[in-house]
Parts: sequence; C-alpha cells; structure tokens
Amino acid sequence: MENTPDDVKARLLDAALLHVPFDGWSETTLKAAAADADVDMAMVRAVCPRGAVDLARAYHARGDDIMVALLSSDDLPDRFRDKIAAAIRFRIEAVTDKEAVRRGTTLFALPMYAGDGAKAIWGTADRIWTALGDTSDDVNWYTKRATLSGVYSATVLYWLGDDSTDNQATWAFLDRRIDDVMQIEKAKAQVRDSKLLSTLFAGPNWVLDQVKAPSSAPRTDMPGSWSTPRN
Repeated sequence: MENTPDDVKARLLDAALLHVPFDGWSETTLKAAAADADVDMAMVRAVCPRGAVDLARAYHARGDDIMVALLSSDDLPDRFRDKIAAAIRFRIEAVTDKEAVRRGTTLFALPMYAGDGAKAIWGTADRIWTALGDTSDDVNWYTKRATLSGVYSATVLYWLGDDSTDNQATWAFLDRRIDDVMQIEKAKAQVRDSKLLSTLFAGPNWVLDQVKAPSSAPRTDMPGSWSTPRN
C-alpha cells in the first residue's frame, strides 16, 4: 500500500465520506476516518494540518479532476457556451454524495473558512477555462473566472435543492444563467463597436488594459529563493 501524502489523504477521504453525512466535515469525521483507514493520527495531522477542512478541499479537488478528465473528451458540443454548460454539468455530476457537498457548503459558509470556499470555487472556474483553452492574459482573465464562479456557485446551490428527475430543473437553471452572461457579453461588444461609447470609456479601458493575468512562471526574486551567483 502506497504511503505518500497524497495516497494517505485519498484513503482518509474515502473513509471520511461514510461519516460526512452524519457528522459533517468535522474533527469527529476526521478521527473516524483515521480509525477506519488505519492511519495514525500523527500522520493525519501531517497530511491534514488544518483538520477536516483539508479533506473537504481534497474532496472538491477530486471533483475538479474528474471534470477535467471529461473535458478532454472529443464529444464536447461545438458552441463555446455549450462547452461551458457541459463543464459545469460534468463538475456537478462528478459528485457521488450530494450530502457531502451540502455539508461542505455549510462549512465554507463559516467566516473562518469562507476564504477556502471562495478559493475552491475560483479554482474550479480556472480549471474550466484552462481546460477549454483560454489564452487571455489581461483583465479578461479575471472577469471570465469571476463570472463563471458566480454561475457555478449559483447552479450548485440550486442543485442542492433540486428534486426533479435527472436534475432537469438544474440544467434548465444553468442554461438561463449562461444566457444571462451571454447578454452581458453582447452588451460589452456593442460598447466596443460604438464610436461614442468606446471614446467615452477610453480612460477606464486604458486602466483595465494595464491589468495582467498572474504569471505561471515561479518567482525567483523572493527571500529564501535560489538564484545563480553573479560572476
């Protein structure tokens, strides 16, 4: 049996999912998972230093991984807006236990973990755009992910209360939200195509043009980092 940190965390997560519906993403669940998976608590603290919230984040990341794998399929729709809808649908369908997501929503609603929840949702939106080949490197990098984060989170909340057959009501809700976003994009295009409005917004647009997407290259000028000695 592998004992890398990722393998241990995966075993803990598998065991925890049996307890989450009853005890939530809590210390009680973490200890029960450790006992079920036969993992020493010292190892548990090493791979989950923040406790059960680390398992909740790992559960979210696992769903993202499944979604990205499905997005690599050649069977995606032709229209880009339909690809976005498919990505969100893949992400929701990756969930094996709705109660685990409901408990996670409750956890991330707590002030101390709200940042973790926002980071998880942003991460999902980022992985969708990246998987679909987004190459934006300006302010659009941020607006695309912020908009998609809103659509995704709203759809998940709707889905949690959806009891329709095969989640048909959720998919209809998702289509309406994407249509709303497309109307915003249409309005933005009209502003760009209008000489009057484009002139009016020239100043703000110049400022926004200075915003750049975060670089994927590692920083080498930070304290504690290694750099080649100068001759």
